[in-house]
Amino acid sequence: MSTTVPLAVQVVVVTGAARGVGAQLARKLAQRGARVALVGLEPEELKAVAAQCGPDARYWEADVTDLDALSAVARQIQDHYGRIDTVVANAGIALGGPLQDSDPRAFERVIEVNLLGSVATARAFLPALVFSRGYLLQIASLAALTPAPLMAAYCASKAGVEAFAHSLRAEVAYQGVKVGVGYLSWTDTDMVRGADQDTVLAQMRSRLPWPANKTYPLAPAVDRLVAGIARRSPHVYAQAWLRGMQSVRGVLPGLIATVGARDVARLAPRLKATAATRLRPVGAGGAADTAARRAAVE
Repeated sequence: MSTTVPLAVQVVVVTGAARGVGAQLARKLAQRGARVALVGLEPEELKAVAAQCGPDARYWEADVTDLDALSAVARQIQDHYGRIDTVVANAGIALGGPLQDSDPRAFERVIEVNLLGSVATARAFLPALVFSRGYLLQIASLAALTPAPLMAAYCASKAGVEAFAHSLRAEVAYQGVKVGVGYLSWTDTDMVRGADQDTVLAQMRSRLPWPANKTYPLAPAVDRLVAGIARRSPHVYAQAWLRGMQSVRGVLPGLIATVGARDVARLAPRLKATAATRLRPVGAGGAADTAARRAAVE
């Protein structure tokens, strides 16, 4: 059951807030009167976004996979604002290509940032959310609803965060904390534009059935997330058609195993020839996560 809480009375924390969905979400929430706390790993970008969010906005630099640092940031934010009402676990990176060609550490880094970083975010901020009887929105993806060849790390991490959030919802409900999952399809961000620079993977994506083969504008997607945050919804769909995927997700693995196998076989020589170009996770701006540390945005 959703409960509408006016955003104008909320303090909202957004991780991965330097770019893309996180930055746009912070700006939209601030426009609705929320006081926003930005968390990420790009201080100059975070500072610029905070300046766009008004005088009450602040930013903190932290790696979501560093529980100690994140917990310290959570305490600092609560001390600064006096409370934390909503936390949006948004930070994430992606890696495309065949498993056999991927660097094991890069593959693990996607799981570490997207899944374990979300777990650390919940651990760090739950004490404050219990105090305020607040709301945690976990950003997942279309990748949580349907598997996709050449995206094993990303799909595994997003399916994981979806399951994690659903499990956590039942654990903390008696404490008054609500937990939601936000789903996005391909949305026009630096991450998606960067991924599309890989022409082989872009060709593979173009062959997906409509509407999953489109890139959707950022602003309407974030507007839907903002509305879901205000309602403290258990499920938030950044593109309306994603809701319908819930009813057919059971048949998708078998279908994709058949159709995807043909496409991968056809593209295998090109994938092998370009393997060296996708050895590290891709984040904001399409830049490689060269230090294997920078948590980019969805």
